[in-house]
Amino acid sequence: MNEAMSKAAPNTGQMERVIELFRQAGYARAEAALLHPAELFLELSGEDIRRRLYVTQDAEGKDLCLRPEFTIPLCVEAVADARASGRPIQRDLAYAGKVFRHRPGETGEFLQAGIESLGRADTEAADADMLMLALSACRSLGLAAPKVRIGDAGMLAAVLEALDAPPAFRRRLVRRLAAGKSIDESLAASTESQGLERYAGVMAALDGVGPEAASAFVSDMLSLSGVRASGGRSATEIAERFLAKAKAGSSDLTADKRDVLAGFLNISGDPDHVLAQTAALTAKNGLDRAPAISEALARFERRIGFLAAGGVPLESVVASTAFVRSLDYYTGMVFEILPPSGEPRRPLAGGGRYDRLLQRLGADRPVPAVGFSLWLERFPEASR
Repeated sequence: MNEAMSKAAPNTGQMERVIELFRQAGYARAEAALLHPAELFLELSGEDIRRRLYVTQDAEGKDLCLRPEFTIPLCVEAVADARASGRPIQRDLAYAGKVFRHRPGETGEFLQAGIESLGRADTEAADADMLMLALSACRSLGLAAPKVRIGDAGMLAAVLEALDAPPAFRRRLVRRLAAGKSIDESLAASTESQGLERYAGVMAALDGVGPEAASAFVSDMLSLSGVRASGGRSATEIAERFLAKAKAGSSDLTADKRDVLAGFLNISGDPDHVLAQTAALTAKNGLDRAPAISEALARFERRIGFLAAGGVPLESVVASTAFVRSLDYYTGMVFEILPPSGEPRRPLAGGGRYDRLLQRLGADRPVPAVGFSLWLERFPEASR
């Protein structure tokens, strides 16, 4: 048996093992096509996914990509079925199969398994159930003592909103944190507009021009220069990004607000400690008067209550206000399960809550949703 086959065989066995576990928990197996419109993932998953896609084109020149994940395809199908039937979205789905992403130092074709819970209204209990099921799946694959870290995209969003952080600053911060940058690096002043000074004349000419006309002008200039696409982007997309960078150059926080944000992002420890410290910091700085802050704190407290009631030892969970994941659609709890070594760049499982995704895909109202994925090929190594 060659090396590729010897690696694939145990992964296939792992896949069936976790699918059976998910079935017993009430999740029905679902399938997803291998090819999808690339724009689905480019618009919804964020910049990180752009350089990871395997992109091709159909006969009409439309960009397609090999399936990089299951969440978006399964949500697209759920929305389409709901619109056809007129019934609300309520699904508990399990999946297992190949996904395709460029991954430095790892194969770009690998097996992934996971679940998606769509439409469950008791969100904090569902969050806790999701993490507990992910831990059960890890145990079924031979991982006895994993490390768990959790964050809360909703809490971070609420703090940034209370601080009146500009949208460009928020996107930049989250992108840097997700890339593993330190808090100081993530809070550093933007460098996105560096180098744009050479185009001052162009920007002056476009001053006061509507966004559509400005984008069309830059797009035409790129096309005349022979630029057709880059990294999955059309000339129009490149033009829009250029203009956005130029506009975002001055988007930043005042020094006092930056200090408050730095204090918030440096809170970490067991979940009870993080809850107490976050409540104290927001109260001290008057942020607790924002309804979104008090709601986020209440959700966090209910969630850890459900985890404790479910038997999860909270002292084994590391919560961090600066922990985010690289996909843009997360709106609440996020988590990763790591091997005992705690290597943060190679999680064994990861997931979280994404309550706005299905509406962005065409649902007629927000749909509560939460899920996670397992990277199956990492488990033999983690279990040794």
